Amino acid sequence: MASEVLFTNVITPEKVIEMFDLLNKDLPGRVAVKVHSGEDGNQNYLHPEFWEPVVRKINGTVVECNTAYGGARNSTTKHRALLKKHKWTDLFDVDLMDAEGPDLEIPVPQGSVHLKSDIVGKTLADYDSMLVLTHFKGHPMGGFGGALKQLSIGVSSSAGKCNIHSAGKYTKAEDQDVIWNDLPPQDYFLESMAEAAGAVVGFFAGNMVFINVMCNLSVDCDCCAIAEDPCMEDIGILASLDPVAIDQACFDLVERSDDRGRDHMMERIMSRNGTHTIDAAEALGVGSREYILRVV
Repeated sequence: MASEVLFTNVITPEKVIEMFDLLNKDLPGRVAVKVHSGEDGNQNYLHPEFWEPVVRKINGTVVECNTAYGGARNSTTKHRALLKKHKWTDLFDVDLMDAEGPDLEIPVPQGSVHLKSDIVGKTLADYDSMLVLTHFKGHPMGGFGGALKQLSIGVSSSAGKCNIHSAGKYTKAEDQDVIWNDLPPQDYFLESMAEAAGAVVGFFAGNMVFINVMCNLSVDCDCCAIAEDPCMEDIGILASLDPVAIDQACFDLVERSDDRGRDHMMERIMSRNGTHTIDAAEALGVGSREYILRVV
């Protein structure tokens, strides 16, 4: 069955709230709000001021996790300092979910072939629902960064990120540098992202909303300290209850664009076989690639 995806070409904080309301989805209990805090030096990430109205509306808690590579977010101490520098903690209560161990392991979907479990920040267990706020853009490893990446790499702890990048071969006893010297075939990594995304979707059992904002469209992710400037004009905001459908819709909007930067973005996505993550997530039952786009 096709999933509904809402679309508007107006990109404002107020429009984010309108899109959320149109989904008519109650997020019960304590709500985690997954964002990307932005690597130090990155110029393209969406700042906390943009997300503030919708986070306030649902009384949510902003959540993040540490990274697994060099930079300003690969330890709790450094990440907390950057959250302050980027003013997230000025506006919100921020839960760095893997700030202290032990991590939490949650089951991956039936049919997963790489991951035995998804390793996430332990305080994920404190939440009843999740709002996933995503800046859609390119990505140097995954091809693109959308809702599925936010659910997988984004919610995983530092060890969980290693687990995904190694397609389940990494053990928490290993030095994290080991994984970067022995990466698996690209499709294994993409399939592992789909498995991890499915684990988080299963954890919240339908109590989720996804909003993707297609602006500052660089081929590089917000995790890059040195990122290319945007190559495409802004496209709009999408909202859905289905992470597979919303990412497919974003890809389709890029593919069908007549923007002069379209070919550069498409080369980044397709050279990494990025759409395989969408296909793999659908195969696992995470969502549907079939969607109805409703312009609002």
